[in-house]
Formats: sequence, structure tokens, C-alpha cells
Amino acid sequence: MVPKFVEVDRETQFLLPPSVQDWLPKGHLARFVVDVVEQLDLRSLKESYAGRGSRPYNPAMLLALLFYGYATGVFSSRKLERNTYDSVAFRYIAANTHPDHDTIAEFRKRFLTEISGFFVQILLIAHQAKILRLGSVSLDGSKIKANASRHKALSYEHACKLETQLKAEVAELLSKAEAADKADIPDGMSIPEELERREQRLSAIAAAKAEIERRAAERHTREQAAYEEKVAARAKKSEETGKKAKGKEPKPPTPGPAPKDQVNLTDEESRIMPVSSGGFEQCYNAQAAVDTASKLIVAAHITQQSNDKQELEPTLKNLAALPEELGSATEFLADSGYYSETNVNACEAAEMTPYIAVDRQSHNQSPWDRFKEPPPLPDDADSVDKMKHRLKTKAGKAVYALRKVTSEPVFGIIKAVMGFRGFMLRGKEAASGEWNLVCMAYNIKRMHTLKPA
Repeated sequence: MVPKFVEVDRETQFLLPPSVQDWLPKGHLARFVVDVVEQLDLRSLKESYAGRGSRPYNPAMLLALLFYGYATGVFSSRKLERNTYDSVAFRYIAANTHPDHDTIAEFRKRFLTEISGFFVQILLIAHQAKILRLGSVSLDGSKIKANASRHKALSYEHACKLETQLKAEVAELLSKAEAADKADIPDGMSIPEELERREQRLSAIAAAKAEIERRAAERHTREQAAYEEKVAARAKKSEETGKKAKGKEPKPPTPGPAPKDQVNLTDEESRIMPVSSGGFEQCYNAQAAVDTASKLIVAAHITQQSNDKQELEPTLKNLAALPEELGSATEFLADSGYYSETNVNACEAAEMTPYIAVDRQSHNQSPWDRFKEPPPLPDDADSVDKMKHRLKTKAGKAVYALRKVTSEPVFGIIKAVMGFRGFMLRGKEAASGEWNLVCMAYNIKRMHTLKPA
């Protein structure tokens, strides 16, 4: 007996026009993205259009397209365009229109600053939905690959060698051009073209050297200040004790660029950084402060520094700038990469209780060490001693343990689930705007999970 199958009919036309509302089930993420975008104040985008020429696509639709794309791992403008044909969810968002990749790329590039401004508006929507109320905040960072290859980096030492070589070649080409006898010039060689090519390379090398020298000057200024501070501290200690300070005398920093100092020719604002998988990559250091209760990102920025120690104060400024309706962060959690006396004091000045690990915690502690309470603090304990004592208590350990299930999983979702492992845009300002876009897409995805029934 031949089984009966569901009929496959691709020829019969619909009796009535199909509705895009019938394409997706209720509660779908694409519907939620459209709902969130409809609540945003998009006047800054809409008023930027002159109203001349052909009718532009609605900014609300293009913004929803970007949010849904980043939330589902589609970042390329060409792939976004293709998905408006291939994906039912993207077709729903685009209302069965098909903006081309140039339109999508230009919209993202042109309005990146304005789009970043919607970060706070999305948090306010989460607050109105009773999803977000600030309390404990956990800060962490992760290296995100820049849109540049580390093999396109040029070191100062190699730049000097190339410059010498190219200048010698230019001199030789000029001498051949001036010579009356052209017999030794190979067939097909155009001396003007060869000269132009080398002049362009010399110009690029000169710009790269200038950038390396500028960074070296900034570094020397920082290192000189740190050196003078160490010398002053040793002198003060010697004066107080009447004895010579122990340890090696601090060495003054060496001015000028080091031979290994380098700049990337593709994205000169990115930096070579160590990555968790081992080795080095051309990266930016992306920072995210996450609310421990809702796991929403409440503050975000990127930095060119591979070290996290300087990134706590910018995060505190971003948190302080949030609207009062969201509440106030009361506890600040961070790993040992953020520890310094200055950072502890900065948290307390911002009226936040710091829980910053002083060093890496050892694994497989005995139960006696894990559950015993520390002795009482002396009355003259400073902020750092109070925090160290706090982290040794049962209550303090429970609070700090929230860090491992807050900011670290957020970066895991962004990289593994959303698939964002590298910036599409180049330059720190553009990468910063794209990181805000990633964080907003993550927040919308998280709000969709937490939204009330």
C-alpha cells in the first residue's frame, strides 16, 4: 500500500494576499525586536533625512534589521540583505522589502553615534517592564579581534630598514632616469610608475613611524611619572626610618620608541594583545558592566589597553550617568585584574561597596578555610583592609561568587551564541559604536527571555 503524503503544491496562487503577521509565531524574537524599536525615540534619525530624491527606507526598519541581525549572528551588510530574501524572520522585519547591502552599510556607518544613544532608552524599557533595577554590578572585559591582521603590523625597527631600502631604490631610479643610456632598463619597466609606488610606500612608512613615536612619547610620560613617584616614595621611607630603602633602585625609563614597537597598517588604532586561547591578536579590549540580577549590560566601552586596571573609573562614570529611574548600583564586583588601592577608593567615593579580588583564588581549598570567618578588623583599618576582610567572610564570598555567573556568561553568549568574535568596522570610534550595538542586541535578546508572560 502506497502511503499518502502531504501534497506539495508550488504552483497554486494564494486566493487572498498573505499577511506578514502570519509568518511568525507569537512571542518570536523578531516580533519583540520590532516592538522595542517602536518604543524608541527615533527623531534624531528621521530628522537627518533631507526629504529629497528617492524615498528612503524607514530608519525604524533598518535599525530593527541591525538589532535582529546582531542578536542572531548576522553582522555583514551583504548577509543582512540576503536574509531579507532567505529568512522569514528578516522578511517580517523588513516588511517584505529588500534594502541593498550598500544602504544597510551606509545606515550603520552614518548613524552609529545616534544608535549608541539608544543604549539607555533600551535599559529604561527594561525598567518599565520590571526587568531591571540596579543593585549589584559585575565588571569584566574580553579581547575582541579588530578588523585587521596582526601580520599587517609594522615594527619601528623594520620601518627604518624599509625606509632606508626604499630611499636607496628611489635614488637609483632617479639616476637611471637622468642617464642618457636607457639600455640597462628592463623591458616593461616604467620609471615614473616605480618612483610613484615607492613614494607612496615611503609616505605610509613615515606616517607609521610618526604614530609609533607619538605613542612612545605618551608611554615615556606615564613611565617617567611612575618612576618619579617610586623615587619619592623610597626617599620618604628612608627619611622616616633613617635607613636606606631595601630593594633595587628604580631605573629611569628610556625615551623614544623601542625596536619592537609597532603600528597596524590596516587599523592603526587597534593594538596587539594577548588572547585567552594563547598567542597574540590585533584586538580591542571590550568592557561590560552587568547587573547581577537581570544579567543586562548596563555600561559598556572599549579600550586600547590590554590591562583592565584603568577601566574601572570609566565604568563608574558611565554608571553615574544612568537615569535615576534605574536605581543606584550599590555593590561593585570585579576580578583581580581591576584591583588597586585607587580603584577601591573610587568605588567607595561613588558610594558602592567594592568586591574586587586582590589576587587569584586557589582551587580545592579545605572546608575549614572555606567556611571559617576571619578575625575582627582593627579600628584603624583602611578601605583596602576592609575590602580584603569583607571578601574573606561567608557573606562576602557569596556576593563575589555572583561575578562568575554574571559577566563571564554574558561574554560567552555574545561570542558563542551570537557569534560576535570580531569587529566589522575599523577605528576605535567605529568599534566603540559597534560594541554598543552588540550590547544593545544582547540586552534585547535577554529582555525577550525575561519578559513577563
